[in-house]
Amino acid sequence: MTGVAVLKAFDYKPEISKIISWAGFTNLLIAPFGGFTLNLSAMTAAICMGPEAHPDETKRYTAAISNGVIYIFVGLFSSAIVGIFTAFPKELVMTIAGLALIGTISNGVISAVHHEEDREASMVTFFVAASGISLFGIGSAFWALVAGCIFSLILKLRK
Repeated sequence: MTGVAVLKAFDYKPEISKIISWAGFTNLLIAPFGGFTLNLSAMTAAICMGPEAHPDETKRYTAAISNGVIYIFVGLFSSAIVGIFTAFPKELVMTIAGLALIGTISNGVISAVHHEEDREASMVTFFVAASGISLFGIGSAFWALVAGCIFSLILKLRK
């Protein structure tokens, strides 16, 4: 479902029931062969949805096709690729991953702060999630939602 959220963030209007139905049906067919994780990937969707994929929105599907070809290549040569990436410093790999997500993160922040009445709660949610805090073995994504909801309720009660 995160892939659907990414599509909506880029103003696409996906037919969710068709996507889920086709993904489920295809998973049913490929599951006996070990391929049970076909879905609308948020990472892939984020990479293929921005203007850097293609300036013309109707031609951005070519980025998804290219991405699929790259996935096949990576799958076939995964052992060698993993060996190469383990030779790199962890910080470099994390930096590359972070740079790949700049467009998605900035688009998410822009849509989160778009509505003025929810701007502060959105930013509290973002900062708590970005902090990486973990309490009682529960990660920052959960605490970000809790903090954002509490902050939003406090702001609404004050009005």
